[in-house]
Amino acid sequence: MEDTERKTVMIAARERGPGPGRYALPTSVGFKGHDFTKHMKPSYSFGQRLDNSMFSKDVSPGPKYHVNPRFTRSGPEGEPKYSMLARQPDPNVFRPPGPGTYDNHRVFPQGERAAPAYSMGGRTRYRKRDCHPAANAYTLPQLVGPKIINKSAHPAYSMTGRSNIHGFDEDLARTPGPAKYNVTTPNAYRNKQPLYSMLGRNIMPGDNTRKPGPGAHSPEKVYINKRKAPVVSMGIRHSEFVCPLIIDVTD
Repeated sequence: MEDTERKTVMIAARERGPGPGRYALPTSVGFKGHDFTKHMKPSYSFGQRLDNSMFSKDVSPGPKYHVNPRFTRSGPEGEPKYSMLARQPDPNVFRPPGPGTYDNHRVFPQGERAAPAYSMGGRTRYRKRDCHPAANAYTLPQLVGPKIINKSAHPAYSMTGRSNIHGFDEDLARTPGPAKYNVTTPNAYRNKQPLYSMLGRNIMPGDNTRKPGPGAHSPEKVYINKRKAPVVSMGIRHSEFVCPLIIDVTD
């Protein structure tokens, strides 16, 4: 009886080699390491300029000189040239005033009578003989009150404060005034009026639980009574090489 060999299945987790991202494709630019499976175009390089040292070395500058366009082969052009200078200062000569300097409307016509005009000058120097008091230095005696020297005065009276002792309005009996007594309420000598009081608002007992409103429901999202396409969800990949979680349970 021949032994049947069991075919083993290759599992990628058992392979320890590098993945496909480990390898990189060869470049197709340049000539170093070019991909041999693709066509490579010809490449060119730029070299340096070699000096012609066999005969002589050319060290003269190139056409870098700027020739003035106003010069020709026979010399400069013959057109006239002009320049503008600054204004020269005026010579120091006699400068008579112009017509706008005078104000003829402020001059009174000559030959006509004019009102006298006065001007106020500065205060003159104070002299020793001028030390006399002026007219406003003296004051006349007052004519109000009894203190007049050369005049007969009327009798003067003074007003004092009101005294609470031995006065005409002194309250010797200490009796209370009419404002001392309170107004008698009409309920004391008439039929008593009904009395009312105001209490707080009483809340009727009821169900205080919060109930959803009409906007809390979404009937358009209910598919329990309608046909619905199958829904597929994607789970996670499980590996047999993952170590299971083992927790010791203590009695």
